[in-house]
Amino acid sequence: MGRSPRRDLLAGLTVAIVALPLALGFGVSSGLGAEAGLATAVVAGALAALFGGSDLQVSGPTGAMTVVLVPIVGEYGTTGVLTVGLMAGVMLMSLAALRAGTCMRYVPAPVVEGFTLGIACVIGLQQVPQALGVPAPDGDRVLVVAWRAVAEFAGHPNWTAVGLAVSVAVIMLGGARLWPTVPFSLVAVVAATVVAQVADLDAAPIGDLPSGLPAPSLGFLDPGALGTLLAPAVAVAALAALESLLSASVADGMTVGQKHDPDRELFGQGLANIAAPLFGGVPATGAIARTAVNVRTGAGSRLAALTHAAILAVIVFAAAPLVSKIPLAALAGVLLATAVRMVEVGSLRAMARATRSDALILVLTAVATLALDLVYAVIIGLAVAGALALSAVAQQARLDRVPLDRGDHSAEEHALLAEHIVAYRIDGPLFFAAAHRFLLELTEVADVRVVILRMSRVSTMDATGALVPKDAVERLTRRGILVLASGIRPGQRRVLDSVGALEPLRHDGREYASTPEAIRAARHHLETAGILPAGTGQGRTVRG
Repeated sequence: MGRSPRRDLLAGLTVAIVALPLALGFGVSSGLGAEAGLATAVVAGALAALFGGSDLQVSGPTGAMTVVLVPIVGEYGTTGVLTVGLMAGVMLMSLAALRAGTCMRYVPAPVVEGFTLGIACVIGLQQVPQALGVPAPDGDRVLVVAWRAVAEFAGHPNWTAVGLAVSVAVIMLGGARLWPTVPFSLVAVVAATVVAQVADLDAAPIGDLPSGLPAPSLGFLDPGALGTLLAPAVAVAALAALESLLSASVADGMTVGQKHDPDRELFGQGLANIAAPLFGGVPATGAIARTAVNVRTGAGSRLAALTHAAILAVIVFAAAPLVSKIPLAALAGVLLATAVRMVEVGSLRAMARATRSDALILVLTAVATLALDLVYAVIIGLAVAGALALSAVAQQARLDRVPLDRGDHSAEEHALLAEHIVAYRIDGPLFFAAAHRFLLELTEVADVRVVILRMSRVSTMDATGALVPKDAVERLTRRGILVLASGIRPGQRRVLDSVGALEPLRHDGREYASTPEAIRAARHHLETAGILPAGTGQGRTVRG
């Protein structure tokens, strides 16, 4: 995409128009107030644009972060949230120094989709009290709070708030279908504010806003509380990293020739989150919706995101009295529409139809997001995805009983050999997920005197998998069965040596470079034991 300052300035203006009601709404929803959302959009938006790893990323307060912040505000208050944001910023910069940004590529798509669906549900439920015009009930769980708000509304209905919230949401959703380039969020909020003022409706407004950003201060920092706030800070840092890198990846996918630097992106987000609390702002992340608007309106460089932050700063300084009159119910309508638009029905349907495993991961992640918290949801999603992936890989590994070549023996000799010598070929990965099954199969052989383990096709092996040949040798030897091994690769020797699997084979000379050598040794052993006639294997070419 070619760079054009004019196009970047226009894109920045468009993003600012979209971002204003979102910044106000997410600030209110977090519990720190609309001014906190604006401060974050300005400070974090500018710093992440300058120092982040994506030319097109737009950062600021987001719905996902709001979901995490609400219980932190309830337990630790405003100063606790500011401290958590500062600590999370330091953690993000540490992750950047450790070059952890590339880990994002290992998050499976069903986890991301389930995570997004769960967040959308939580954001929608968070807006229920404001949309119904009732005081926010006490409680940590959004389902409980929403239910209590509905019960309060049933006793004292406020149809003005409901009308404003529904009207704003309908205008946003309907308008976006007809004219997707028009910023209907701002249009709807302005219309709702004008109607509320002209008709003198009983609609609670945002309230007074400061005309400008406060002076930067560390007055909120309590060193004694850092230990208590460590766990919330880790949750905020993890979410900021996940959402920012995901948003940057989305921007890459919408353009040609753009590729973000994940470690630099973590650094920029870390710096933004260190600075935002100094001005009273909430923790920030890359914002997928605003980033998408930025790309679609023609942004080609960081100038667009910087312009967005600058325009919001002008609004903070010049238009605070006007912004303060926006009804809270109107902002609730904006966020309700935002939650609906976060859900990509087609993508969810495709993911659910892909495989049963993908559908299970998606549902579990979404339910965990709604019932627990976002970080636990991602951990659960990753754990389930990892377990299912290991199971699938383990199923690909095979233990095949390989018949000896009939071309080298008469029918009588082959029948005799087949009774006493069995060759097993292990194909694929031999690791902990498949080790137990392999060991059971190996040690259940019957009516044989010699077992040959053909190892040349083992692709991967871990310590648990290396114990399979060791345990098989020990168990079969106790039953009087000779175990030989062939084709062990150099890369597997270190793992096998680490668990002592090769010692019994080396001690008795039972390891061979190829299967033909192992078969000749097996015949010799049976001849020596008088089980096969002497000279059975002499002068024969064994293929294997």
